[in-house]
Amino acid sequence: MEEKRKITPRRKTRKPANLSAEAARATTSERAARGSAKPAPRKRAAAPAAAQTGRKKTNEKQPTVRIIPLGGIGEVGKNMTVIEYENDIIVVDCGMTFPQSDMLGIDYVIPDATYLQNNKEKIRGFVFTHGHEDHIGATPFILRDFKNVPIYGGRLTLALIAHKMEEHRIKGIQANVIKPGSKVKLGCFTVTFLKVSHSIADAYALAIETPVGLVLHTGDFKIDYTPLDGEMMDLAAFANLGRKGVQLLMSESTNSERPGYTMSEQRVAKSFDDLFGQATGRIFVATFASNVSRIQQIIKIAERRGKKVYMAGRSLERITEIATEIGYLKMRKGTLLNDKQLDFIEPDQVVIITTGSQGEPLSGLVRISNDEHRTISIRPDDMVILSSSPIPGNEKAVTNMIDRLIQKGVKVVNDRTSEVHVSGHACQEEQKLMMALTKPKFFMPIHGEFHHLRQHALTAEEQGILPEHMVIPQIGRVIELTKNGIAPGEEVPGGAVFVDGSGVGDIGNVVLRDRKMLSEDGLFIVTLAVDEVTGALISGPELISRGFVYVRESEALLVKARTIVINTVRELENKRTPGDYTTLKNSIRSNVRNFLYQQTKRSPMILPIILDIHREETEHAKL
Repeated sequence: MEEKRKITPRRKTRKPANLSAEAARATTSERAARGSAKPAPRKRAAAPAAAQTGRKKTNEKQPTVRIIPLGGIGEVGKNMTVIEYENDIIVVDCGMTFPQSDMLGIDYVIPDATYLQNNKEKIRGFVFTHGHEDHIGATPFILRDFKNVPIYGGRLTLALIAHKMEEHRIKGIQANVIKPGSKVKLGCFTVTFLKVSHSIADAYALAIETPVGLVLHTGDFKIDYTPLDGEMMDLAAFANLGRKGVQLLMSESTNSERPGYTMSEQRVAKSFDDLFGQATGRIFVATFASNVSRIQQIIKIAERRGKKVYMAGRSLERITEIATEIGYLKMRKGTLLNDKQLDFIEPDQVVIITTGSQGEPLSGLVRISNDEHRTISIRPDDMVILSSSPIPGNEKAVTNMIDRLIQKGVKVVNDRTSEVHVSGHACQEEQKLMMALTKPKFFMPIHGEFHHLRQHALTAEEQGILPEHMVIPQIGRVIELTKNGIAPGEEVPGGAVFVDGSGVGDIGNVVLRDRKMLSEDGLFIVTLAVDEVTGALISGPELISRGFVYVRESEALLVKARTIVINTVRELENKRTPGDYTTLKNSIRSNVRNFLYQQTKRSPMILPIILDIHREETEHAKL
């Protein structure tokens, strides 16, 4: 039987709170001709766009492409965007992000895919821009529900996704490797993959032909005139798109607040070479496991300096194996060390590549800094190079790790003290060049926190794009694109899903609130037994404190708390319905919480446990 389609009805367009006054109007004016090289005039007309152009109003519904960000907006990471026209949907990327400091115990944060679940029959394919975690990290948690949907991406990207699927024992994914310039027909959409420069191989922008015009999704990019692989971004292809006409440019915003140009990867290679020459002991280089290009740099310089390389971490070992198998990572025979060989090589001849550049709790470098690694112990003459920039929210964790390493006598080098990392993202001048080449009619900044998006919109305005021809998106807010206009539309389910261990989505805000309360003020358990019929106290109460107060030093406090519990039970004796323990538990919880806060100014989690004693003296626990 055909699955019944669930289509969310559209609502009248309304102004999102985060849009600028000009952008929120989202007029359908065509005052700026497509491809205009000169900035458009800034005069604001009070009349509606239809009146300005002299066109007659019509009730005829224009073809509309719906663009729905499910992640990557107002945040760094978790990138995922839905592009929809009538009965066809394509999904761009499927990424994760790291949990914030208040998300206690959470391993990953992934997009809410409820909208995709509700419209599963419409999905024609997942397309991936590149293989970084913020673009593919959620695939094992989301794609397992869409096994019949084909996925498309570069060879390295799909190899990394395949590795994730293997780890999670997911089979049956229909993976299709594409090459630069390849075209893929997905429903009413035709997607062309355009090579861009980034910090990983097989990075692509997506030129998406839609019924209302060409939508260009840049993916993550920078314009590097001296890339490591010698293959420049195809700027001519973007200029050609501009000549044909780009209806909407969706451009990444990570470095939108940085003026100028992003440095070339060649600068990093020079810094690594200098540092490797200065080192007197072992060299640790922390980077992302998926940053294959950076790993290749390190291996090349190590080989040139006569050093051996050790991969500290299971994820690094596996990705190195994958990249080597498909020819994206090259090294001499004997360059890589195993666990047994590591102890027999002179320290100044060893380079250890590890994870932990973001201070992740279970990463290799963090465990090494805490003296918890199974094979590696830090030494005073070691050098640690952090080849990355802290992701917003990770700064404190990175700083704490650096402090621990310095206390052990280690020399720590990061992007603030040396050119050991360059961004893979475009700065303002590169963003301007993208706009100048493509000459978009409409513009939407993506991939970044709101201040990044806003600055990118201001840069677009400097390039002559009218404020009413751009929109700053929100997660879960539909952006409606027609041939004549762009405007925010209805809201659909969107937000964050927490991954904790093997659980996906089973941890919500209530659980996080409880964890936060437990971590701050501890747990206070009240155990007592009452008569089934009368509710009279039979035994107890017994009080247990965990993370709240030290029992031996707080006897007076506990005696008073016990008295409050006894009085609460007596007040409700013969006043409640037999079997009704909710009222009793709530009263105990409220009275004890008020007392403890008055005495300590702390609010522990209070857990009453009531044992119901039957006349036959059978005990049943009522939690």
